[in-house]
Amino acid sequence: MSTKLAPAASRGTSVRASRPLMGWRTVDLLTVAFLGAAFGIAYWGWDIGYQGPTTAISQGFPPLAGLLVGPWFIAGVVGGLVIRRPGAALLCEVIAALVSMLPGTQWGFGTLLAGIFQGVGAEIAFAILGYGFFGLGAAVLAGVLSAPIEIVYEWFAYYADWSLGWKLAYLAITMVSGAVLAGGLGWLLTRALARAGALNALPPGQEVRERHSV
Repeated sequence: MSTKLAPAASRGTSVRASRPLMGWRTVDLLTVAFLGAAFGIAYWGWDIGYQGPTTAISQGFPPLAGLLVGPWFIAGVVGGLVIRRPGAALLCEVIAALVSMLPGTQWGFGTLLAGIFQGVGAEIAFAILGYGFFGLGAAVLAGVLSAPIEIVYEWFAYYADWSLGWKLAYLAITMVSGAVLAGGLGWLLTRALARAGALNALPPGQEVRERHSV
């Protein structure tokens, strides 16, 4: 099995993972585990700091709390952008959820369920694109689609007493948050890591080398 990355077809085209797509390499596994753990620690910190600003912005209109949900989607987005293999977005998000649970979280087992739902959403986005496009548009789509399954779950788990209008507003606001805070920032973070040389053995690192060679 080849361990070489697939070449970009032309300038500006995303570099795909080596074939077969399901042929995960050791470096892929180690990287997704590291990313998931790092984001899990960040998630735990956001768990602690989330309540204050959320209460402040949602006074008078609770669905505005969705504006600050996007950061919990970023692990799936970055995992998919970096590894570029089926399952990477889901695995990275689930690892992040598990790590964030270890010190204790106000949502308990719901944290893991959220990680699964969010990761599945991001995975669907990359699957729609055939695991072949990983630019800003792909990142934004992954951030947007991280929201729907998770938010429908929250409708029943946490917001059953809300009106349908509030529930739909919360979904729409959370999708915007996912687009910006997970998609946009996740894409910028991936580019920054690649430029710093941290992803040299992975497709984003190859893209940086190819741009510099032109």
